[in-house]
Amino acid sequence: MRFVSFIRKPLVIAMLGAATVAVPVGALYVSGAAHAAPSPAAQIATAPTPAPAAVNPVAALPDFSGMVQKYGPAVVNITVTTKVSTAWQGEENGNNGDNGNGNDDPFGPNSPFAPFFRNFRFQVPRPEPMHGEGSGFIIRSDGLIMTNAHVVKGASEVTVRLTDRREYPAKVIGIDTRSDIALIRIKATNLPTVKIGDSRTLKVGQWVLAIGAPFGFDNSATAGIVSAKNRPLSGDAVPFIQTDVPINPGNSGGPLFNMQGEVVGVNSQIYSRSGGYMGVSFSIPIDVAMKVGTQLETTGHVTRGKLGVEIQSVTQDLSDSFGLPQPEGALVARVEKGGPAARAGIEPGDVILKLNGEPVDSTTELSEKIAELGPGATADLDVWRNHAARKVDVKLGTLEDQRAARTEEPRHEGGKLGLAVRPLTGEEQRQGNVQGGLLVEQASGPAADAGIQPGDIVLSANGSPVASAQALKSAVESSKGHVALLIQRGDARIFVPVRVG
Repeated sequence: MRFVSFIRKPLVIAMLGAATVAVPVGALYVSGAAHAAPSPAAQIATAPTPAPAAVNPVAALPDFSGMVQKYGPAVVNITVTTKVSTAWQGEENGNNGDNGNGNDDPFGPNSPFAPFFRNFRFQVPRPEPMHGEGSGFIIRSDGLIMTNAHVVKGASEVTVRLTDRREYPAKVIGIDTRSDIALIRIKATNLPTVKIGDSRTLKVGQWVLAIGAPFGFDNSATAGIVSAKNRPLSGDAVPFIQTDVPINPGNSGGPLFNMQGEVVGVNSQIYSRSGGYMGVSFSIPIDVAMKVGTQLETTGHVTRGKLGVEIQSVTQDLSDSFGLPQPEGALVARVEKGGPAARAGIEPGDVILKLNGEPVDSTTELSEKIAELGPGATADLDVWRNHAARKVDVKLGTLEDQRAARTEEPRHEGGKLGLAVRPLTGEEQRQGNVQGGLLVEQASGPAADAGIQPGDIVLSANGSPVASAQALKSAVESSKGHVALLIQRGDARIFVPVRVG
């Protein structure tokens, strides 16, 4: 999945010598001749040499050696074995493969079934071990270890190796695939531990350190800076910390330290177009990880609050389409039928501006806060609808699966909408689980540029349902240059902004 990345660090030479001081020759004058006036030539010869201009010292790079020495022993290497069933296939004409006893018959030579299957080909599933490696860090001296869910998920055996070469079998306490956090435990005491920090205080541009076992190289340290915070990734509701710290296979599950030696993140994944490290890596904020870890240790699973909507970011074009003063909040693209939001009256096209009085800056932030509130909690929402703000209270349900929908910035060329549509038949409405709507047969011009494709279903325009081509045309003509189309593609719904003139 990831490949070796060789990085050359620049050689910085800092001049640390004492400043040179010029001593006038006259200062060495013999005391007996102190009253003698020096000649003009002597005055010139003994004139003090001007001090050289001050040179700004080169800023020294941070030294992580103390942190590695102190907290490196609390970072562990995790080896997993997963048994995968592979099909073993015998041969025809009585040669059906080796049954493990030197015989070709999978039933054995004395089995009463052997004569009936002698001339058949057999496919017998056999478990084959597969091995993988990752990292983790000890959060409690009694052997409690945090790592990534993808490191230990599906493992039949988990082994933890410490830096002093001791090895322990580990038990998986709990796995949460949504946050990619897992807890495992080994039977040991008085183990070294890391110090847990606060990822909310982390600032973009600060130095951070990762320790892990890339490609199995135990206790390897890499460093970089925080590139961004609260970074959403496709399909995730985790506000990732983005860094330029080199992360490779085997680093997954290892800690990310700040300059105070505190763990602020759990290294999780990279973004790459080549399959290898390309300078962008992502870590789970330790605040999120510890909340998940507490539930995993207590109950073995994680419960989260559920709003029951699909949401997307508000772009400038969508903001113009819905009459918002500025792009903000989270746009509701779809409301789950019978879910908490639907029962409270939330509608597609609503923009959630605030949650419990706090502004919503991103879809990821909203998802995280709703999940943290928990099932049964009441969420007080400030919602923008029909060019006006209103308040809606929602009693949250239990989250099973919720994903934030996102759209790319479309290109705009102006002109007409560029859609050829027709009303859905009754059967098509039943299959798509929709009422009304228009099927896109052709897409060109601004609509195609915005990403609309043949086969999409147009459900509404600027919040108004459309059941005919004339209704869509009227909505476009009454818009002020921007129209937000609610599109259904398969089972997913998303608002697509289109500039039409």
